[in-house]
This record gives sequence, C-alpha cells and structure tokens, in this order.
Amino acid sequence: MDTPLELRARAEAFAAAVVRLCGTLPTTPEGRNIRGQLGRSAMSVAANYRAVCRARSRAEFVAKLGLVVEEADEAHMWLKMIIDLDLSAAADLHQLHREADELTAIFVASRRTAARRRPADEVGR
Repeated sequence: MDTPLELRARAEAFAAAVVRLCGTLPTTPEGRNIRGQLGRSAMSVAANYRAVCRARSRAEFVAKLGLVVEEADEAHMWLKMIIDLDLSAAADLHQLHREADELTAIFVASRRTAARRRPADEVGR
C-alpha cells in the first residue's frame, strides 16, 4: 500500500510522463485536442492530490479526492484514445495507460474508505 507521500510522488511522476508523451502526439486537430485534454487531466491528478493531502476536514478530503478520481479516469480515457487511434509510438504509452488505471483504482478505494469512516475514526488522523 502506498503512503500519501508515495502516492503524491507517483501522481507527480505520472503527470510528468504524460506531459512528455503529449510531445509525441501529432499536430493534427485531433492530436492537439487530445494533447490539451490529456495534459490538463494528468496534471490535475497531481495538483489535486496535493490538495487532498492538505484537506482540513474529512468532507473536504472526500470531495477533493473525488476530483482526483474524475481526472485520473479522464486521463485513462484519453490514453486509451491515443492507443485506439494509434496516435503515438511512445514506448511507455501502454505503461502510462496501466498506471492511470491503477491510480484511478487506488483513489476510488481511498475515497470509498474515507467516505464511510465514522467521525470517531478520525481521532489521531
């Protein structure tokens, strides 16, 4: 199980790798659109997870984690689109697609756990 610091580093590494991948996309209208959407969603995963780590309440934690889930899932979809349309020959494309899937699953599970915690469970958090 990744610690919050490890997850933060993992999300930031994912965002950086996606930004590098975006540089390999074609300059066609489709490539430019996907580049923008994918880049924003991947960077949002990292930025919003940093905000999750600084949440002031459980409600804020759950809400911000919901944003991370949405953005990770969106990045996963755009990566699948790149694969399906054969828009990049980047060596790590399939690895990034798997990482987006794994990060989404981790964040979904974290959000579910946090949402069902009782207030008494927060002691010592």
